[in-house]
Amino acid sequence: MQIELGLHKRQGKAITNFKEKLPSPQSDLAHYTLKDPYIFDFLSIGKDAHEREVEKGLVGHMEKFLLELGEGFAFVGRQFHLDVGDEDFFVDLLFYHLKLRCFIVIELKDNKFKPEYAGKMNFYLSAVDDLLKHETDQPSVGLILCKSKNDVLAKYTLKDMTKPIGLAEYRITESLPENIKTALPTIEELEAELSKVSDKEK
Repeated sequence: MQIELGLHKRQGKAITNFKEKLPSPQSDLAHYTLKDPYIFDFLSIGKDAHEREVEKGLVGHMEKFLLELGEGFAFVGRQFHLDVGDEDFFVDLLFYHLKLRCFIVIELKDNKFKPEYAGKMNFYLSAVDDLLKHETDQPSVGLILCKSKNDVLAKYTLKDMTKPIGLAEYRITESLPENIKTALPTIEELEAELSKVSDKEK
């Protein structure tokens, strides 16, 4: 399955600031752990789905989602509550990575990447490190998943962030494999059949 989805072309392709924010070899392992893009073609929702729909779909298909994330991810929670300064904040998805020995905060965005998303992620990572991280854990890592991104804007945004943050795109549906495409009727063939049916009904 991962071969069909071109894992080798996506592994380690996310834009990150890990080399500057994490010690080696942690930075290399964290960078290689992330992909770009993530393929969520197992979700039965449209490309225009909102963040909550994508999040709900991912949690509903947790086994497939964990396979797409890669080896070592353990699910901690959805809309994970953080109480900071007597205010409530909710992380979209929280994981713990068994090999990296750190929390992974994932934020889903149903639009193009905006620099302010990194500021919010930086805040979440500070809170998770303060409230949840054990003294033997490595620093928490953030992953912002957007529908699209401008690579130059993303690199400038992450350059001076204080926490390790990665940025990648996600795809809901990919084009069908060739063997399935050839087995399905074309639009023209479907229209012709529908036309025959409507002619018979007259």
